[in-house]
Amino acid sequence: MNTIAAINVNKEVAVNSFYFQPNKNFKMFPKQIELDGARYVFIENGLRFLIHKGQQLVELFDMTDGQSTFRLRLESGRWTLVGIRAGV
Repeated sequence: MNTIAAINVNKEVAVNSFYFQPNKNFKMFPKQIELDGARYVFIENGLRFLIHKGQQLVELFDMTDGQSTFRLRLESGRWTLVGIRAGV
């Protein structure tokens, strides 16, 4: 059985660039983040989830750099790296 290592991060990150998926009504996705001085660049095939918390909209993104999967949250204009999972 394969064990997938996951790390809970829950830290605010800087999103340095974005890309837009034209086949999804030009929805915005993070392309590059910076965390503690390290940069991570994502390949352009992320997943986006919308969650309603009362009147507030929270967006979750699962992005990969080809080696690990990163879960990001966009809430009230702030980006948070929720966690990192080894493997794609």
